[in-house]
Amino acid sequence: MKKMKANCECCEFFDQDEEFGDICTLNLDMDEMVSFMTGDTADCPYFRFYDEYKFVQKQN
Repeated sequence: MKKMKANCECCEFFDQDEEFGDICTLNLDMDEMVSFMTGDTADCPYFRFYDEYKFVQKQN
């Protein structure tokens, strides 16, 4: 599998699943996924940095 240019591990849409491996939970259409996986785009346009502290602040 080709290494993705985006830092998916830091994205809030990234999830690790034992059955499927590393997956993106964002519902991309087929054209967007193919474009991203083949490297036609520089970075994922939907990347959003996951900040766990931001979530905790909302609870307080």
